[in-house]
Amino acid sequence: MSPVEVEEVRGVLRIYSDGSIVRSTKPSFDVPIDDDGSVVWKDVVFDSTNNLSLRLYKPVSASTSAKKLPIFYYIHGGGFCIGSRSWPNCQNYCFRLASQLQAIIISPDYRLAPENRLPAAIEDGYSAIKWLQKQAASENPDTWLTDVANFEQVFFSGDSAGGNIAHNLAVRFGAEAAELKPVHVRGYILLAPFFGGTVRSKSEAEGPVEAFLNLELIDRFWRLSIPEEATTDHPLVNPFGPESKDLELVSLAPILVVVGGSDLLKDRAKYYAEKLKEYGKRVEYVEFEGMQHGFFTINPNSEDSNKLMQVIKHFMLVQCSG
Repeated sequence: MSPVEVEEVRGVLRIYSDGSIVRSTKPSFDVPIDDDGSVVWKDVVFDSTNNLSLRLYKPVSASTSAKKLPIFYYIHGGGFCIGSRSWPNCQNYCFRLASQLQAIIISPDYRLAPENRLPAAIEDGYSAIKWLQKQAASENPDTWLTDVANFEQVFFSGDSAGGNIAHNLAVRFGAEAAELKPVHVRGYILLAPFFGGTVRSKSEAEGPVEAFLNLELIDRFWRLSIPEEATTDHPLVNPFGPESKDLELVSLAPILVVVGGSDLLKDRAKYYAEKLKEYGKRVEYVEFEGMQHGFFTINPNSEDSNKLMQVIKHFMLVQCSG
């Protein structure tokens, strides 16, 4: 009897009854690459053991600038199951980030589920930033990066699952991130962070079926990515779960939380920001009314995406001047 398909994710990941997994090489967001030549990029292997690369971007103008540029990590989303630094929606957003923020953008890949369940993705995010530390401290660094990068002004951002990775690294490193010296992480940007929990939030329970990220897909992503036998109250999934670290006791760098008002993940993001504020942490929460999950990568040139870019730019300016 032939194996039958038991799980499918956005046309690019299929899982069969015999346990086999088929991944398409075609991205689920097959949009044209919008490269106007103002930003240059290259790929670098940061973890040869797991065959993981990151994509570096910098404005062409960086080579003639007297001022070194801040470093901005952008971790792609995809429910921990799909996505890549090389997908055109990710590449287009990184072009925009490099150009608008006038920053070095670092976009790493990470191991995907279900082949590699959590905590693999978190560990790969950790490895990606430790790679930067090695560059900063090396006697023989990659000058493509080090000639123009300011290691004193590093920001770590992530979109959806990437936002979850950013949170978990913020907790791991703490406010001072002493283990990363001479790299100085000034703040974290969580873009529609992918958090979960066994108790449904209102926005999850009442979200429309036709939403870009609907409840069925949220549940599927968690089913495929959390550790075997775990629930969505796992500490890497639910920051306030019964076994999660007490964040009131954790020293955290400044955090910017951004979410769309029509995103099913909105209530979890808002609660996260409110709780951290209640604990006295330096947190900013920005909600974009009517916006769906991933609005800034789906349409990076929209009015709301442009507003978001200004919000990020202001956050970085404040943290670098403090």
